[in-house]
Amino acid sequence: MSAKASVLFVCLGNICRSPMAEAVMRHLVRQEGLSDRIEIDSAGTGDWHLGHPPHEGTRGVLDRHGIRYDGMKARLVNGADFDRFTYIVCMDSKNLKDASEVFGEGSNERSKLFTFMELLPERGIADVPDPYYSGNFDHVYELVEAGCKVLLQKVKEEL
Repeated sequence: MSAKASVLFVCLGNICRSPMAEAVMRHLVRQEGLSDRIEIDSAGTGDWHLGHPPHEGTRGVLDRHGIRYDGMKARLVNGADFDRFTYIVCMDSKNLKDASEVFGEGSNERSKLFTFMELLPERGIADVPDPYYSGNFDHVYELVEAGCKVLLQKVKEEL
């Protein structure tokens, strides 16, 4: 019997930060040969971009790093996600609040639901900045890559 884990990344529109994290985490998981044991997905708290592929800025930075994102489309986070995923990682504190409201009572389980930057406390910032507004996809990629490496280590230790 082999243990399995699942990770859901959550941001606002599910076209910039969370699909970037999903793609990077999938890439790292593939490199470790753990794709059959770790499921990765992403979702948004807002419905503006449902069904759309990742933002062109996200696609561009992923392309430059040789990371695949084929087939990814924006979707809304839903109540069933709380039971489905082992870890729910919100890209900022507002996403954490909004996702908690979707999940309802009992969703404040901090071992399961937390913000992405909790993985990188040494950075001294609470939220992954939204490149939809800033255009700084490279900075976001650097944070996402570093945080996903920490998260993968955590998941592997708990598998």
